[in-house]
Amino acid sequence: MGEGVRERVEQVRRRIAEAAGRAGRNPDDVELVAVTKTVAVSRIREARDAGVKVFGENRVQEARGKVALLRSLSLQWHLVGHLQTNKSKLAVELFDLVHSLDSVRLAASMDRHGAALGKQVRALVEVNLGGESGKSGIREVELLSLLQACRAFTHLTIEGLMTLPPFHRNPQDVRPFFRRLRVIRDQAAAAHPDSQLHHLSMGMSNDFEVAIEEGATLVRVGTAIFGERMPA
Repeated sequence: MGEGVRERVEQVRRRIAEAAGRAGRNPDDVELVAVTKTVAVSRIREARDAGVKVFGENRVQEARGKVALLRSLSLQWHLVGHLQTNKSKLAVELFDLVHSLDSVRLAASMDRHGAALGKQVRALVEVNLGGESGKSGIREVELLSLLQACRAFTHLTIEGLMTLPPFHRNPQDVRPFFRRLRVIRDQAAAAHPDSQLHHLSMGMSNDFEVAIEEGATLVRVGTAIFGERMPA
């Protein structure tokens, strides 16, 4: 890929619009989250200059320095990687949305730190639909009980679900996982009609168009914007 960051952002936005059009959706209902794991601050600035407003980081510690260096740009930061409970305080301080809530214990910690900061913490529940032992996320059968437990927290708002399905070279092979996440989100919303489960975080560089066709509201795109990652 010889294009610069701006050209790649424009290409991704075109692909988002085309996928939304195929599904009869408004492209404005799909938020691009540019994933910046190992990406230099200078290239994040390029993406911002190309109109990207939301950036995703996998690691709390890596995000800390970037958020500080780019604070004057008033960017939105999402945590898209696994969050350990012992890093939840810093995560609550840094991020506008956490995509990877996966336990009541973590939820309680985030709520506690949100209360201490006077901040309403926004989060998505990560669901491991592929049953992969090497990935975080709760099992589908645990979702309703976790959502019920989170209703007791006053400084934590659950805004939807996230999934990272098994990798397949053919994006069509992951369509059933995206479709299933939408179904269980709709079921959970019906069970808790006063909930705010409007987000579906699903789809990455290889498969975000299929995710959009299945209802994604947040797509996490790194390689298609910044190229292959440098080793961490």
